[in-house]
Amino acid sequence: MMPQHALIVFCHKCDGFPVVAVTTGTRHRDGTRATTRVTCPACQGTGRTALTPASHRQAVTGA
Repeated sequence: MMPQHALIVFCHKCDGFPVVAVTTGTRHRDGTRATTRVTCPACQGTGRTALTPASHRQAVTGA
């Protein structure tokens, strides 16, 4: 059996920025902003996704 090669592309939800820091609106005592880290739920923080055969065909043909 021939190996299957998956085409790896940037995640379509986060455009390759899988982890972001979001400010909570509050500040620490030293004046810095309180932030929380959020990861992309589509790629689980990797920034890349593997194309399925249907999405690969659509990306190549533009259909």
